[in-house]
Amino acid sequence: MSELLNPSLPSCADRPEQWSTDDDAFHEECGVFGIWNSSDASAMTALGLHALQHRGQEATGIVSFDGSRFHDHKGLGLVGDVFGDARVMATLPGTRAVGHNRYATTGATLLRNVQPLYADFEFGGLAVAHNGNLTNAETLKRALVRRGCIFQSTTDSEVFIHLIAISLYATVVDRLIDALKQVRGAYSLVALSREALIGVRDPLGVRPLILGRMDNPDGAPSWVLASETCALDIVGAEFVRDVEPGEVVVIDGSGVRSLKPFGTNPSRFCVFEYIYFARPDSVLDGHPVYGARKRIGVELARESGVDADVIVPVPDSGVPSAMGFSEASGIPFELGIIRNHYVGRTFIEPTDQIRNLGVRLKHSANRPVLEGKRVVLVDDSIVRGTTSRKIVDMVRGAGAKEVHMRISSPPTTHPCFYGIDTPERSKLLAARHSLAEMAELIGVDSLAFISFDGLYRALGREGRDEAAPKYCDACFTGDYPIPLVDQEEIAADRL
Repeated sequence: MSELLNPSLPSCADRPEQWSTDDDAFHEECGVFGIWNSSDASAMTALGLHALQHRGQEATGIVSFDGSRFHDHKGLGLVGDVFGDARVMATLPGTRAVGHNRYATTGATLLRNVQPLYADFEFGGLAVAHNGNLTNAETLKRALVRRGCIFQSTTDSEVFIHLIAISLYATVVDRLIDALKQVRGAYSLVALSREALIGVRDPLGVRPLILGRMDNPDGAPSWVLASETCALDIVGAEFVRDVEPGEVVVIDGSGVRSLKPFGTNPSRFCVFEYIYFARPDSVLDGHPVYGARKRIGVELARESGVDADVIVPVPDSGVPSAMGFSEASGIPFELGIIRNHYVGRTFIEPTDQIRNLGVRLKHSANRPVLEGKRVVLVDDSIVRGTTSRKIVDMVRGAGAKEVHMRISSPPTTHPCFYGIDTPERSKLLAARHSLAEMAELIGVDSLAFISFDGLYRALGREGRDEAAPKYCDACFTGDYPIPLVDQEEIAADRL
């Protein structure tokens, strides 16, 4: 989930009192989870959110329903910090619940922005948890404000709430569909009303959402909606299927039914889920993520092999691709960089000297593996290039004789407007420099990225079909499959 496209809002990375070790990387989206008919619905939701923690670490929330009343608890921080107290979980009774992990792309992280968002309507209460971005959120917001709607947060997710409120349809499902037909963007969401748990994927299926099932002793199953299959594993649910692009799944006392208000659409699933975002043990769109990342490494080695002594991943996202690279090249795989997993994402940095050492708080060089060696570093992407430069300097400082870098994605040349936090185009290294210039700037002896065809081959395709790409790869190509309504209006206003 991201904030409304409002240039006046400060970026999280711009907050002067804080600095993140991950400011030179793609940042996660958000994670959603919903469960129907479970005696431990809120506890199951907290577990599911824990498994989806990699998709958002800034805030988390749960809304439950006990058959007569809704209950909610939200907080800033990790799932374990917010829901680790049994007294908190006791305030969330009920057999159905929805939850959300938040990563904010712009604006401050405030409690009023934490999801799920809840509102009381004429038909009763509704809680909505949303992952993704609405590309016409600002346009819709202006129209809604003119109608008298009062926004309580700065998240684009609140647009859903107001569109549902003013809809003239009778049922909550019809009102939600009415709202969905007015928005543009890439999203998945779970919603909880008094009568149903609802899951939705955007018409092109850019953002992920899956359906799972648990069998109960009384014979009535529990149903689960989640961003990734790893959330099913932690609660002991069985994977049923992916929610299809443009599908609305309604779960109630009668079971599960499927609605297709947008008809049948070709999928443009986010290819970066396979490269970086999803957990390696998840299965998305029929592809195990771990296996896909290893195959990317194999293709990368075939396309850009180099004489070297050791293959070293940049942890953690570079590990599977580095393993594939090692297998295909015959060069040994070693952990030449060790990650410190106990460093928080954001912390106080009082001086520039300490800030410049930030990469060493997260990564440290394994000198016996690197000293005197020709090293191939494998990473998932290069964004601004500043972290890559620091890692290369660290590896050279440990005595590496040569340093080559191989990247398991094509060059990132365009920002994402579909729910991924990326810098503006002018700050993307590959948008401003040639391959040779990039290699010189980050200080490597050679640099190579996987090709589009190599990436698509790793995902079971013959190559990238220019006329009908299987995936959303706009961050590499500039081919945005969903209209950027707000961005177009901003550009027009500047003329």
